[in-house]
Amino acid sequence: MASVVVMHRSSSDGGSSSGWSEAAAAAAAGDDERVGWEVRPSGMVVQARELGGAATGAAAGGGPLPPPEIRVRVKYGTGRHEVAVSSIATFGELKKLLAARTGLLPADQKLTYKGKERRNADYLDACGVKNRSKLVLDEDPTSVERRYIERRKNAKIESANRAIGAIALELDKLADQVTSIDKTIARGSKVADVQITTLVELLMRLAVKLESIHAEGDSSSRKNIQAKRVQKCVETLDVLKISNARLQSAVVVTTKWETFDAAPATTQWELFD
Repeated sequence: MASVVVMHRSSSDGGSSSGWSEAAAAAAAGDDERVGWEVRPSGMVVQARELGGAATGAAAGGGPLPPPEIRVRVKYGTGRHEVAVSSIATFGELKKLLAARTGLLPADQKLTYKGKERRNADYLDACGVKNRSKLVLDEDPTSVERRYIERRKNAKIESANRAIGAIALELDKLADQVTSIDKTIARGSKVADVQITTLVELLMRLAVKLESIHAEGDSSSRKNIQAKRVQKCVETLDVLKISNARLQSAVVVTTKWETFDAAPATTQWELFD
């Protein structure tokens, strides 16, 4: 229990001097070895004296007493949790302790005391929370909706990634065929025009599939990379088609003409008189 002695500064000019009254000086002389004095902004000198073994021990140690610890009872669904927490802690700090027990993240918690939801910055003692007080913990409805939206978003991203990955595998095969045709034409050998035309059609189909995929974030970047690959392959085939046509027009005509040897005329002409 604490007793407080309040003393006012006294002076001849109305209380603004630095001297104490005689009563204050006498009290200070008798107790200054046991307690300290505090001068408040208003000019009052306050002496706080803690009686009891705990206070005596704290004074002997030279440090302030730590805030007392309380145990609160928290109802969460069908479960009950008893948590030890500092009496001057905030509800936000209490939520962190409850997260380890309930598995519910602090941001998803809603703590109610005496029928009123408490904010994270509210202090337990300021709200009247004492030892053995009862609180109610619920999952914040907004957090449930937020997680639902987040799960849907993640599901769409995963679906887009799978679709883009499948297209990338198809594109790898078509790109290998484009490379093979390029090597063949580079050696001076002609390829069938239908091979080039068919490859272009297959690549354009992949481009349409990519365009139909709704992608966000990292998926959008992967989609753009594959779209650029398709465009590069189509442009390469357009160039190869021209080169292939030139090989066809460069064929040399080697038609062999049949020759005949000149033979003496043996035709016998009939003479008429």
